[in-house]
Amino acid sequence: MKTGIITIGNELTSGGIQDTNTAFIARQFHLQGWQVAATMSVGDDEVMIKEALDFVLPLTDAVVITGGLGPTADDITTVAVAKAFNLPLYTDEDILNHIKAIFSRYGLKWTENNAKQAVFPQGAQILDNPAGTAAGFSLRVHGKVLAVIPGVPVEVKKMFPEVVLPLLCRSFPEESRYLAVRTLKLFGLSEAAVDQAIAGIDLSGVGIGFYPRFPENHLVLSARDAGEAAAWLRVKKSAEEIHKRLGSYIFAYDEETLEGVVAGLLKEKGLTVSVAESCTGGLITDRLTDIPGSSIYLERGLVTYSNRSKTDLLGVPVEVLQKHGAVSEETARLMAEGVRRLAGSDLGLATTGIAGPDGGSEAKPVGTVFIALADGVETSCRKFSYRWNRRRVKIIASQAALIMLKRYLTGEMNHE
Repeated sequence: MKTGIITIGNELTSGGIQDTNTAFIARQFHLQGWQVAATMSVGDDEVMIKEALDFVLPLTDAVVITGGLGPTADDITTVAVAKAFNLPLYTDEDILNHIKAIFSRYGLKWTENNAKQAVFPQGAQILDNPAGTAAGFSLRVHGKVLAVIPGVPVEVKKMFPEVVLPLLCRSFPEESRYLAVRTLKLFGLSEAAVDQAIAGIDLSGVGIGFYPRFPENHLVLSARDAGEAAAWLRVKKSAEEIHKRLGSYIFAYDEETLEGVVAGLLKEKGLTVSVAESCTGGLITDRLTDIPGSSIYLERGLVTYSNRSKTDLLGVPVEVLQKHGAVSEETARLMAEGVRRLAGSDLGLATTGIAGPDGGSEAKPVGTVFIALADGVETSCRKFSYRWNRRRVKIIASQAALIMLKRYLTGEMNHE
């Protein structure tokens, strides 16, 4: 099946915000084994929307449009689509009452322009929005399926897989053979290195996609078959072969996250951890607390950014800071031991580094990071050198710290 994607909004064509919807929807289509024949972004303009439809629709079997379904004056997608196909508009009273009920529930002030979100082209099938107020709609035009949904990315990520994808599968049942998909999440290798490492593996009947998600690389394996078992067997065999070559770099599968895996291991082993962060500025603690029930395993997190805080809170001697510097193996080890001792937790994790763009030296250039982990018996420390900008150094350092914690919990650090 050939598909198309049209994203609408002046904020997209002006560069005000990045178009993440096209990438997300295109990936979902790819996982279904459907070809994306064309993608376009146009502004909030009736003529441009019609021209986009005139171009994309003949190339495709189904088109998804995002954006322009809100209450403001520039939200004109519904009107533009209706005019493009000479369809009258009507107000759906059930949807209007539903929107008003949402406003009432949350104590929001109702203004009449919100009623725009209950207006649809005649003959449209309304598509429920589980994440927002504006419903979408679908139309059958010229034998094609057109699905129009809001452009808010969080709503697209909820609405597309739960509402739009099932609609398309029902509309094109011949395309709906069983699809098995497995995502392998890796850290520590570049995309090119991953590609080289798996060269020569027999992937007959299995599609493979490379998806960089800084600081991770995702490998997506997919196979389609009339039977569920046959599709999964092909994916499983390919995943096992890749694991033989890249197992030490694979930290999670499918919807798992690194912090989720770490949380599960901490709970399973009944261990607690405390974190002292300098260059990561609380990112590690933030990620650990993204998991529900994190109070079970996370005792506390401290951002000890200044030298004084490292001394006052963690007990790092002034002499060590003066001799070796805040960014050093000696300081990182003492930070991990200090936060563990202060919190009374089983483990202490610490980061210190130079995120940049200033503060580096020939001996310790920007991107130098030390990460330490203490368990009361032994303290391990690793030095890393990153070449990214400030934000990316913080993100990748938080990733490396959680990877170190995971490897400790799985016993992998004992074999390094």
